[in-house]
Amino acid sequence: MCISAFLWQAHPLYPLLLLQNRDEYHNRPTKPVAWWDNGFEILGGRDEIAGGTWLACSRQGRVAFLTNVLELHTLPEANSRGDLPVLFLESTKSPMEFAEELVTDAHQYNGFNLILADIPSKSMVYISNRPKGEPISIQQVSPGLHVLSNAKLDSPWHKAQRLGKSFKQMLNKYGKNEVNVKEMVEKLMKDKVKADKSKLPGICAVDWEFNLSSVFVEVDTPLGLYGTRSTAALTIRAGGEVSFYEKYLEKDVWLERTVNYHIQKLK
Repeated sequence: MCISAFLWQAHPLYPLLLLQNRDEYHNRPTKPVAWWDNGFEILGGRDEIAGGTWLACSRQGRVAFLTNVLELHTLPEANSRGDLPVLFLESTKSPMEFAEELVTDAHQYNGFNLILADIPSKSMVYISNRPKGEPISIQQVSPGLHVLSNAKLDSPWHKAQRLGKSFKQMLNKYGKNEVNVKEMVEKLMKDKVKADKSKLPGICAVDWEFNLSSVFVEVDTPLGLYGTRSTAALTIRAGGEVSFYEKYLEKDVWLERTVNYHIQKLK
């Protein structure tokens, strides 16, 4: 399902500072963060079944990430939502142009929240195809701190509010100085505190929503273990330096990897 907290155009050192947990079945084949060999210089983790991603960026300073919308019924024949970040990163369209063109095909996907960013042009756009039956939602993302879980951007869900509050507290601790992303990952993204059952959104079964209501998710299901299997921290500095840190599960062991690069200016 995933949850992301990010600071956009509101820090003297970082135009973008992003933390994200990816929730998925532990037995689903996945590749950790790496450069893709697809001719488009995309960096991110990869779902080996559908071929898409939940968070990735490009050498040109484009970033895309996505969460699913919690809903009771999904369409098994729908297009894979993980394709959406890839399609943006492979294109040369601005975030707004891409979002506006996506409106035509948005109904072909199960519920999604998609964030598209272009660092050089300081542009970030949010698009969602839910609630069903309403016009596709597109908005420019304002500078500041935002949290995206499995409802609309900045929806006041328990896990989103907890993560937003703790993210803000840590940023205040660092002030205008460099942040320690590994410390942020350890202190913020492993939070297992669940919501009071009376505060759940009431979309699916109560027990399922309760198990998903913490920032870090861990639940045993008939299909196997489900929950947080990777945490990413993406930092982009004002000078164009990008650092993509991922802590991920592989064969029940937590490993970590960092890839650094510099944004290439278009000629």
